[in-house]
Amino acid sequence: MKHKDRVRGSPKTTLAKLNSQPQPSQIRNPSNHSQFAFDLKMAAEDLLPREYGYVVLVLVSYCFLNFFMAFSVGKARKKYKVFFPTLYALESENKDAKLFNCVQRGHQNSLEMMPVFFMLMILGGIGYPLTCAALGSVYTVSRYFYFTGYSTGDPENRLKLGKYAFLAVFGLMICNILFAINIVRG
Repeated sequence: MKHKDRVRGSPKTTLAKLNSQPQPSQIRNPSNHSQFAFDLKMAAEDLLPREYGYVVLVLVSYCFLNFFMAFSVGKARKKYKVFFPTLYALESENKDAKLFNCVQRGHQNSLEMMPVFFMLMILGGIGYPLTCAALGSVYTVSRYFYFTGYSTGDPENRLKLGKYAFLAVFGLMICNILFAINIVRG
């Protein structure tokens, strides 16, 4: 099923709704703001497939995972006595530097990959919401195991189950390529 078959409203109807939005000076009035929010919700419902909600839920779950990782780094800072603004501990100054650096690196790598993951989810999810939500779930769970494996102090442990995150990203890239082809073909 092509994306345009799954969309609930026609593009012309949606554009007409978007063009009839109040001006920014009108939004300050609480009654106009609620109407604008309602119109924006209606436009999103017309433009996005219903299943896109699953994509949003996966993205939010990844945000919770990120909070967990950040909290874990904070605990490691206290445990191994690595205080701000030091990003990584030096082995010459801290006997537990490798243990702390593994926790920090697990979180840092997840932060480095987050924009790519979010972009692939947001765009690919428009065309293939269920597939992207499933792949995003695999990515999120794999990232948890990547982080906890890395946090053991042995970097090799990050790949035991964490390696599946890379397969999920590859799947998301394929969804985006197919979505782009469908857009170009019309």
